[in-house]
Amino acid sequence: MLRIDDISFSIQGRPLFEHASATIPEGHKVGLVGPNGAGKTTLFRLIRGELSLDGGAISLPSRARIGGVAQEAPGTGRSVLETVLAEDRERAALLAESQTATDPHRIAEIQTRLADIDAWSAEARAASILDGLGFSTADQARPTADFSGGWRMRVALAGVLFAQPDLLLLDEPTNYLDLEGALWLETYLARYPYTVIIISHDRDLLNRAVGHILDLEDRRLTLYTGGYDGFARLRAERRALQTAEAKKQQARREHLQSFVDRFRAKATKARQAQSRIKMLAKMEPITAPEQAKFHRFGFPQPEELSPPIVAMEAVAVGYGDRAVLHRLNLRIDQDDRIALLGRNGQGKSTLSKLLAERLGTMAGRLTRSGRLRVGYFAQHQVDELSLAETPLDHVRRLRPDEAPAKLRARLAGFGLMEAQAETRVGQLSGGQKARLSLLVATIDAPHLLVLDEPTNHLDIESREALSEALNDYTGAVVLVSHDMHLLGLVADRLWLVNDGAVTAYEGDLDDYRRFLLAGDEAAKPKSAPQLRPAPKRPPRDELQALRSEVRKAEDRVEKLTEMLEKLDLKLADPDIYQNPAEAEKWGRKHAEAVEAMARAESIWMNALENLELAEKA
Repeated sequence: MLRIDDISFSIQGRPLFEHASATIPEGHKVGLVGPNGAGKTTLFRLIRGELSLDGGAISLPSRARIGGVAQEAPGTGRSVLETVLAEDRERAALLAESQTATDPHRIAEIQTRLADIDAWSAEARAASILDGLGFSTADQARPTADFSGGWRMRVALAGVLFAQPDLLLLDEPTNYLDLEGALWLETYLARYPYTVIIISHDRDLLNRAVGHILDLEDRRLTLYTGGYDGFARLRAERRALQTAEAKKQQARREHLQSFVDRFRAKATKARQAQSRIKMLAKMEPITAPEQAKFHRFGFPQPEELSPPIVAMEAVAVGYGDRAVLHRLNLRIDQDDRIALLGRNGQGKSTLSKLLAERLGTMAGRLTRSGRLRVGYFAQHQVDELSLAETPLDHVRRLRPDEAPAKLRARLAGFGLMEAQAETRVGQLSGGQKARLSLLVATIDAPHLLVLDEPTNHLDIESREALSEALNDYTGAVVLVSHDMHLLGLVADRLWLVNDGAVTAYEGDLDDYRRFLLAGDEAAKPKSAPQLRPAPKRPPRDELQALRSEVRKAEDRVEKLTEMLEKLDLKLADPDIYQNPAEAEKWGRKHAEAVEAMARAESIWMNALENLELAEKA
């Protein structure tokens, strides 16, 4: 059991925890959530004993082992598999001692303990974990120095999972995993036999892999039962109640204060005034919860181009003289929202680079619209920002003729306000750097936006805002992401990159999840083959007309909703009932609005169904 008892901790005078407490029973899987900068990573350091508390205590059972992934994983000449096996230090020490031990009793003890910890199956267990994280058998034999930093972080993650500590602390582990690795980790953690606390902004992971949410807010800790969706609902209800109570208390305070102000100086009312002053002093303040300081993304919208904006006929693409993808016959229209699926190494990033004009074709014909502009966000793009420059310097270089106020407005549209605009990039958070990279990728209002893992470093609220911005965007979107929640909100077409080909995936994301986790044909949709050429879509003008009908119907529903809210307020005013004729008039208007809303919602639903049928045709 992990017990966090009345802890307090400050950094440079800024309190991160004040009398915070929580108890996590053994074997619980917990997601640690909270605003950026609230102190989630600091809490991990406090649990590990790397920082000293100002007050309170954190306790674990004696001899409990704590494990986590370091911020950097150095490369060495040792193989990937050997590196992971070495993380079980007890096994490694016992095997080393077994080579030199001579005392029969000690040899027997060593062999018994090796059997108890299942040491002889260790290599198979380590290989299985590495395979789940994307390392082939050949990769497992290569030295870790051969791999990039992101892949070495996977090795470090595999090592701590293999060691199976009693308390596993994971800080954003999916940031360096692809979709397949993230899904594997989700399943692995759900079966992990010991306690897990994970910091993550992956909503699906927090819904599927954990059974509790530990919320760090206002320097306190609150443990909720269930996944993230349930927690978000309960938190919203609690905040609404707290806001209402704060308003009631403020009204009561103002009433008492007005009495004191009016009658304090009057002898006949002095005693009552003093009584109310005491009531005010005793009233425990109820503070309304702060709303998240969050800003929507402001993507500039491109002008419309004639379809298709990209077309491929028998295209091959690759590196040097080695083709990765062959005979691509693909088409992209400006209203497409496409998610690229496929296991690691199959060519998703290669296709992304081809679409983003970072790679040329090796064969076939690729046609682009003459005025096509393409925006590209790559995984490593955040690391390519100039750390010594400010965000304002970055946009000024891209728009040298724009007024400073316009440049700052662009930054504000991505949540980079006055303070961040003039801060060196090296001092910004990962989320702020990601926002700046998204601004750079979209500043030219591209007709085609190619996004390769854009959600790394973005918190849950920012991911929700990104999905809204992409759905409002009038350009085409091609998306690679391990965030299944984002893919489900944005993508309306799925392309599977597999065995050198790119074809339409006929299932949905749940089918694909089952396919990846099952690893065989059984999980593929039964109603249609897994791979087949993309179906012919209805003419663009027909789709545009249907979308226009949906937008008009939706606008009508929104206007009627606003009208009903105003009418409800009008009818809630007691004064209106002093005049029966007036009350009857507004009641009649309300009834008419309710009837109109029913008709508008019916038209809206029919328009949505017609559009859905057309898009599936």
